[in-house]
Amino acid sequence: MFEQLGLIGCGLMGGSFALALKRAGLVKRVVGYSKSPTTTEKARQMGVIDLAAPSALLAVAGADIVIVAVPVSATEATLKAIKHLVTPDMLIMDVGSTKTDVVAAARSALRDRVGSFVPAHPIAGKEVAGIEHADADLYRGKQVILTPLEKTLTVHLQKAATVWGALGAQVLHMSPERHDATFAAVSHLPHLLAFAFINGIAAQPDGADYLALGGPGFRDFSRIAASDPKVWRDILLANQTELRAQTQHFRAALDEFEALLAAQDGPGLEALIDRASQVRAPWRLAAPRPTK
Repeated sequence: MFEQLGLIGCGLMGGSFALALKRAGLVKRVVGYSKSPTTTEKARQMGVIDLAAPSALLAVAGADIVIVAVPVSATEATLKAIKHLVTPDMLIMDVGSTKTDVVAAARSALRDRVGSFVPAHPIAGKEVAGIEHADADLYRGKQVILTPLEKTLTVHLQKAATVWGALGAQVLHMSPERHDATFAAVSHLPHLLAFAFINGIAAQPDGADYLALGGPGFRDFSRIAASDPKVWRDILLANQTELRAQTQHFRAALDEFEALLAAQDGPGLEALIDRASQVRAPWRLAAPRPTK
């Protein structure tokens, strides 16, 4: 049981964490801060937080657990803002979708207090953002990747795993580098392709007519193109090295398909489609292999 959660960033991810923690009976009080006072007040009215703080620093005053739910580009500034109230007994986590940049930010901002920080990435979310979409079930049945620093205190790493497990999540451990390489392939590239795909259709003279006739396959493929622009701008920029490596693999695969189309090679096309089908058919959201 925690006495107080300091919530920095009262949006979908942070708000859902607070609601889940409350429902599980794991926290007595939640103090929240967002850059927008309107958002913070809405979070209070919804019961996500119990008290609104005027700053990130005051949101963590007296907290024994802190969740930093801000865009990844704001991580360092946020951690610097709260550093002076960070104690060895305080567990601090984030929910960012990239990790090497977050780890670097934590080292720079927290310095000798970095042992309290456990980088975390819940593999969960919605296409819609905002506190009004916060959901206590958001993390249930989902994976959460922890990417501890070499100075992360063992007690905090264990506590983080216990908390996420209590919220119904499956906890895995990976290095920050392995995490970013993995999610460039299975998350960041698919989002980039979805954005480019929609823009490519919309830019055509008859694009609006084409989009109006999209069916279930179009809906499934394009769903993530509706994701939060600011969040994904930061993610794509933060992980651009691994992401650009993945775009090269994608281009090679696309070139292979285009060459077979130009050659009218039906058997070759069927073989490539079958290869993809064989890989995709048994997939059941298998967990990435944890590494150190």
